[in-house]
Amino acid sequence: MAISRNQLVKELEPGLNALFGLEYKQYENQTSDIYTTESSDRAFEEEVMLSGFAQAQVKPEGGGVVYDNAQETFTARYTNETIALAFAITEEAIEDNLYDRLASRYTKALARSMAQTKQVKGVVPFNNGMPGGTFTSGDGVTLFNTAHPTIAGTFSNTLATASDLNETSLEQSLIDIAALTDERGLKIAAKGMKMIIPSALQFTAERLMASAGRVGTADNDINAIKSMGMIPQGYSVNNYLTDTDAFFIITDVPNGMKHFERTPMTTKMEGDFDTGNVRYKARERYVFGVSDYRGVFASPGA
Repeated sequence: MAISRNQLVKELEPGLNALFGLEYKQYENQTSDIYTTESSDRAFEEEVMLSGFAQAQVKPEGGGVVYDNAQETFTARYTNETIALAFAITEEAIEDNLYDRLASRYTKALARSMAQTKQVKGVVPFNNGMPGGTFTSGDGVTLFNTAHPTIAGTFSNTLATASDLNETSLEQSLIDIAALTDERGLKIAAKGMKMIIPSALQFTAERLMASAGRVGTADNDINAIKSMGMIPQGYSVNNYLTDTDAFFIITDVPNGMKHFERTPMTTKMEGDFDTGNVRYKARERYVFGVSDYRGVFASPGA
């Protein structure tokens, strides 16, 4: 449906002083703190997890060497989505000089809608990735799970006991990250790099990360998280997270959270011969997802 004069009656009246409602500020791109962006040239991308080998075995004198088999364990698929939005202005609205007043404002509003949609989609793995959620990783279980299946058994990338963000839960998260293992149970040298939090936790995070001493105590103990340089990239607030007490830690494990961009955003404008309406469209194709779930650790909160 095109934007007509009936929808914009005040625009036709003399003495109009201001238009408002389309000039709000918006949050900057917050997905860049979470994802590695790669280009895509097909409908979907696939990345395969390889198992590697288990620990080497003792070879008895005169005995044969033990052979091991590497194998594919699961495949992460990224299916690009087409995101688009459009609006139209009637020929009559254009004739009555509404074009100059509204075109630039509504094209900005269109860009704002496209940008915010991308931010919302960027946190779907976080908002829907807890146990009971709908977002699963390539191994078939939810992104944050205590029972990711591996050749060596099961694997967890969430706290064993769900907890709100505090000194104890943050330290335990970093301990668990340091104990991460690969598909064959071999330890990997992983550490937390950046914490992603909802806006409700920004004050708690600042006290935990920036205070020289331990938070909430009268002792003269140092803040070990700060003094040891843990989580070196600090924390980032994501205003699109829906769980107000969940927190997430991006690790330095490669091939974790990924964003594939198939087609950058493009805009088009054209006139319709039959109606005389002028139509504007914005369109892009992309997908957010995860390959190696060891790239992120989380707690859903208490």
